[in-house]
Amino acid sequence: MTSQAADGPETVAGSRRSKITPEREQEFFDAVLEQIRECGYEAVTMEGVASTTRCSKSTLYRQWRTKPQFVAAALRANRRVHFSGIDTGSLAEDLRQAARAAGAWSAKDTKLVAALGHAVTQDSELSQALREALVHPEIAALEQILRRGVERGEVAADHPALEYVPAQMFGVLRARPVLEGCYADPDYLVDFVEAAVLPALGLSGSAGRGGATPAGGPA
Repeated sequence: MTSQAADGPETVAGSRRSKITPEREQEFFDAVLEQIRECGYEAVTMEGVASTTRCSKSTLYRQWRTKPQFVAAALRANRRVHFSGIDTGSLAEDLRQAARAAGAWSAKDTKLVAALGHAVTQDSELSQALREALVHPEIAALEQILRRGVERGEVAADHPALEYVPAQMFGVLRARPVLEGCYADPDYLVDFVEAAVLPALGLSGSAGRGGATPAGGPA
């Protein structure tokens, strides 16, 4: 469905939003995001979500006038900061923990981003919602981890690799399914941090696959 506005009756789409509980609203959001992951954005319809959640199509149209608006609201409602709260006192170990956290949710988020695909290039609200929900919060949290490393003197503030760490972390999440046909799981991402991210920052460590030994710590 390319234009949900055309499919919804104007009298319904233009009416006042109905009152639904936060729990019911979240059920709608979960349903539409899961359908996007499984079927792709273009295949998802308001009618399909209504059927899955056992509500009337008009209920969804009263809340959100178009499919892009509905999906944008669902993305914002499911905003999570997976890198939040990581602070081990060591930049190397913080990055390993960030790798494990990213690996734990990479399948769901990577699949969602891939499924949205072309749609986010066509709808500015949808694109902005995707960035607000899945990109900007994670980059901000990752940059905070790096700033603490600078403040502790573990890496120079003007180190040229610092600004590229978010691109490294997010890039490997998106690239592995294309290159190898599987998602970047926690073990893979920790190995990536050990082999590529830490050396780029002038750090080293020997945590290895699934390990948790800080740089310089006992093997």
